[in-house]
This record gives sequence, structure tokens and C-alpha cells, in this order.
Amino acid sequence: MPFNFENLDVYNKAIDFVNCIYVVTRTFPRDAMFGLTSQIRRAAVSIPSNISEGSARSKREFSHFIDIARGSLFECVTLLEVSCKQGYVSREEYDDFKNQLTDLSKMLSGLKRSIN
Repeated sequence: MPFNFENLDVYNKAIDFVNCIYVVTRTFPRDAMFGLTSQIRRAAVSIPSNISEGSARSKREFSHFIDIARGSLFECVTLLEVSCKQGYVSREEYDDFKNQLTDLSKMLSGLKRSIN
């Protein structure tokens, strides 16, 4: 029996995003491992983590956790831009990730509206 958050499209899409981030960061140079690689992975994982944790709280607290998830999402935009400028991801990969993040941001806004 799934937890309630596992039925949320935004949660599942965020999990898919995390998996994509892990795949692409495996190609980052070793010297970026403890900086950029680690930071972008943490920020990406924070998105679904805050959705799941917030779902166990009151509506007011859930709304706050959604805001935290959106903050992590925005952090991913910045980290991916840096990754692109450093040549670790291609412009096409960056654009694809940015589209995924745009969709996730819209979904998080919709989820927040639905619980408020």
C-alpha cells in the first residue's frame, strides 16, 4: 500500500528528475565531486524529500515544505546553469532539465493552491 505522497504526480516527476541528475552527474569530472556534483544531487533530492515530509504535516506546514521544495528547485536551475557554462552538461541537456524544472515548479504551485 503506497504512502499518500507516492500518488502525487509532482512527487513522481521529481523522483524522475533526481534519477536524471544522478545519471548526468556521473559524467562530471572527479574534481567537481565534492562541490558541484554533491550540491546539485542534494538540491535535486530535496525536492521530492520535502514533498514527502510535508505531506505528513498539517496543511500549513505542508505549504511551507512545498516552498522549501521550490527553493531547492530554483537552486537546481542555478547549479545546472553553472554546469552548462563549465561544459559538464550540453546546452540541450540544460534546456531539457530547465523544462523539467519549469513543469515541476508549476506543479508545486498547483499543489500549494490545492492545499491552501
